Amino acid sequence: MNKQDFNEGLLGFLDASPTPFHATKNMAGMFLNAGFTRLDEESRWELIEGEKYFVTRNDSSIIAFSYPKKSKNYVMVGAHTDSPNLKLKPNPIIKEHGVVKFGVEPYGGLLLNPWFDRDLSLAGRISYLDSKNSIRDALIDVKRAIAIIPSLAIHLDREVNEKKSINAQTDISPILAMVDDFDFETFLKEELKKEGICDAEELYASELNFYDTQKASFVGLNDDFIASARIDNLLSCYVSMLAICSVAEDKPMLFIASDHEEVGSESASGAGGSFLENTLRRMFCDYEEYMQLIRTSVLISADNAHAIHPNYPSKHDANHAPLINRGVVVKVNASQRYASNSKTISRFMNVASSLGEPLQNFVTRSDMGCGSTIGPITATRLGIDTLDVGLPTFAMHSIRELCGSDDAYSLYKIILGFSD
Repeated sequence: MNKQDFNEGLLGFLDASPTPFHATKNMAGMFLNAGFTRLDEESRWELIEGEKYFVTRNDSSIIAFSYPKKSKNYVMVGAHTDSPNLKLKPNPIIKEHGVVKFGVEPYGGLLLNPWFDRDLSLAGRISYLDSKNSIRDALIDVKRAIAIIPSLAIHLDREVNEKKSINAQTDISPILAMVDDFDFETFLKEELKKEGICDAEELYASELNFYDTQKASFVGLNDDFIASARIDNLLSCYVSMLAICSVAEDKPMLFIASDHEEVGSESASGAGGSFLENTLRRMFCDYEEYMQLIRTSVLISADNAHAIHPNYPSKHDANHAPLINRGVVVKVNASQRYASNSKTISRFMNVASSLGEPLQNFVTRSDMGCGSTIGPITATRLGIDTLDVGLPTFAMHSIRELCGSDDAYSLYKIILGFSD
């Protein structure tokens, strides 16, 4: 696969994955097309040597793995399916001042300012009772622009360009319509009908979020950049998904994409939960084999990294300031906010060097706080040697982020290099 095909596929994946549920569904479809066998956590597993498998949890996290059985020195790659967004509240309808608004709640550490004046759509999961008295789940994606959060005119806030604070309760409710008789349940049932579901007798609960309808695209005179929502961290999901689809069945590799990283990973489907450990124990039931797997394998925690912003260079340590399109970033933190250590860094550097792929380093300024990833969480839970890497990004956690058109393809080649 060349870089252009790789990036074209990335744009399609980003556009088709407005929620973790859709991202997981799309990756599952990719694995099925690549010959993987779907597993069910609730059923007994009878794994066959030389096959590839995948399993999901909560429809929002996914694990895929090869199963050479005798080989236990796995290369594992971890990412996350969720991104900061505006989630719909359970009773969202607000009718006042001649309009219908949706009550929303910020999910994750999102930048709120960029959400104003954007064409917004709605997507997610709905749980309902069908005509056979069974509880079912379904995904919807409205796709068209149905809401907007209009800015307050500068005439009514003369100091907005000097200072602006946003109240998450009162200032960011998307405006939906001007009709007083809007019925939310009817709206959702109509969306379910578009998905071929016509027997939704009662809607029980939903997990829906707004997203920007603007498509992912190349940006720059020479298409140097890719602009899109959810680059953090569907970019790493896409890279890792293609990597495990590309390796042979006899190469020990595993990919996990977990939900809820943006809110701390503490959930049944998050990296702090048992999903990965449960899967590994079912792959190798004997405890001695399981421990051999843990201690001979390596986990590459792949997320995004803060590229040095040309308008705000003082926000970086000058000696550890990654540039876009200059290679994958190795992330280090003395307080173990990243899990990289000299052993795992050296192994990654060796593979990258053998392929001629450039690397960069990121260490946050010593007078600034440092975010974290699934890396330290997974390393702590499993005891597996772990490395944190990232792809240089501008505007992380904005409604539209920016990355380079070279870096993801470079990480893809490095991950494949681990299996050689």
